[in-house]
Amino acid sequence: MEYKDYYKVLGVERSATQDQIKKAYRKLAVKYHPDKNPGDKAAEEKFKEISEAYQVLGNEESRKKYDELGANWKQYENMGYDGQGFQGFGGQGFEGFGNSGFSDFFDMFFGGHGSGGFDFGNINFGGGSRGRTRTRAMKGQDLSASIDMTLREAYFGSQRMFKIGGETIKISIKPGVKDGQTLRVKGKGNPGFNGGENGDLLLKIHIMQDPVYQRDGDDLIRNINIDVYTAILGGKVEIDTMKGNVNVPIKPQTQNNSILRLKGLGMPHYGKEGNGSLLLKVQLMLPNHFSEKELDLIKKAKES
Repeated sequence: MEYKDYYKVLGVERSATQDQIKKAYRKLAVKYHPDKNPGDKAAEEKFKEISEAYQVLGNEESRKKYDELGANWKQYENMGYDGQGFQGFGGQGFEGFGNSGFSDFFDMFFGGHGSGGFDFGNINFGGGSRGRTRTRAMKGQDLSASIDMTLREAYFGSQRMFKIGGETIKISIKPGVKDGQTLRVKGKGNPGFNGGENGDLLLKIHIMQDPVYQRDGDDLIRNINIDVYTAILGGKVEIDTMKGNVNVPIKPQTQNNSILRLKGLGMPHYGKEGNGSLLLKVQLMLPNHFSEKELDLIKKAKES
């Protein structure tokens, strides 16, 4: 039985990170995918080979077992595995590795275990009736991507198009999504093995900084400029919000940096009814120039 150098198959160093392994696999999978190479048996075999390599190296636990196996490979080979069964231990055979569609090497070390059996360095051989193994269904690897959104897109909801394995899919993002939130799209990751379900697509949301609003949970915060006369005497100020223009009542003697709360004009609650609040931080604006009459009236007001 031939030893499989999965690092060489994916074209990466043994010191490669999991992210580098994933990127190498995805690049090769796109190139050799059967949908892009109809009728090409060589491409089909290559796709199967890189899928087998990624099934081992793309999982930290199985990659660790594979790395531990490397130095001891000849030991296992000399024990008598001939590609059909494990023939050590007084001639009693352990059969049944196979049926995964992958190589004998994969089936022997990573193709699933029955109950019982023998364990060498946490790698299980045999088990079940006469040592026959069951081929495990294995879920495909998850895929990860990030989405940049404006605050306005997060407020109203948005749609994105992704092309995965030759398939174009449309993702709808609900209003109120938060920065750093991860959305899971079931079944849109890498294909499963041995009848296992597909992996998922994980989308991490990044909401870009807005020039007007700050966000605090589901509340929005912005500054509002008020002239000194309105702040002293009271009145109304028109401002634009995510829902359109509104007239905001200003109470007499409103102080600088005071907060006005408008309920229901903040961010939508993600996946729920209703909105947070819009918080308006008052910024008093002094006129650039006072007339002599205005200054005289201010002096009289001060004296009184």
